[in-house]
Amino acid sequence: MLDGDLVVPGGASGIVLFAHGSGSSRHSPRNRMVATRMQAAGYATLLMDLLTPAEEQIDDRTRKLRFDIPLLAARLTGAIGWLSDQSETRSLPVALFGASTGAAAALQAAAELPELVQLVISRGGRPDLAEDALERVAVATLLIVGSRDVEVLALNQAAAARLAGPVEIAIVAGATHLFPEPGTLDRVVELAVEALRRNLAG
Repeated sequence: MLDGDLVVPGGASGIVLFAHGSGSSRHSPRNRMVATRMQAAGYATLLMDLLTPAEEQIDDRTRKLRFDIPLLAARLTGAIGWLSDQSETRSLPVALFGASTGAAAALQAAAELPELVQLVISRGGRPDLAEDALERVAVATLLIVGSRDVEVLALNQAAAARLAGPVEIAIVAGATHLFPEPGTLDRVVELAVEALRRNLAG
């Protein structure tokens, strides 16, 4: 059993499932801010924990489970299946929004469920950790990276060349890895909502 926070605005145009990054949770203030803005733009959101409380205790000590991308991806595919069974969300097209290691899990999940996922958005992600799944990702992908996050930008560029589907790299000027600089997270939201409007078809 995993905890999650589901919000479905009236007349929602789609749903965004969030996959948080290493050592974070569904309470991530950055993802919650992005989710709130997406709700205001007319999209449902599901923020969920990818590990159980017992697993989180293990991960706090070992830091291993946060890098177990197949495990995290399996949690996301399970959540996508759950959304497809709920009356209020089953008709909504699905996008995945991953941060850090969560982006790799989102890409693996999209490779596993191409018939259910229409878009993957990565914020400061590590798509390289999706490894061989990259060549099986046929859905549209938006990789958002800060211009000052130099190492992660290089990893994103290398991963983008391996993706099978349409891919765009959006570089946010002046941003570092967590987008703490004024206005940079606002730009992430703008880019994400534009991508949702382009790619989510009901």
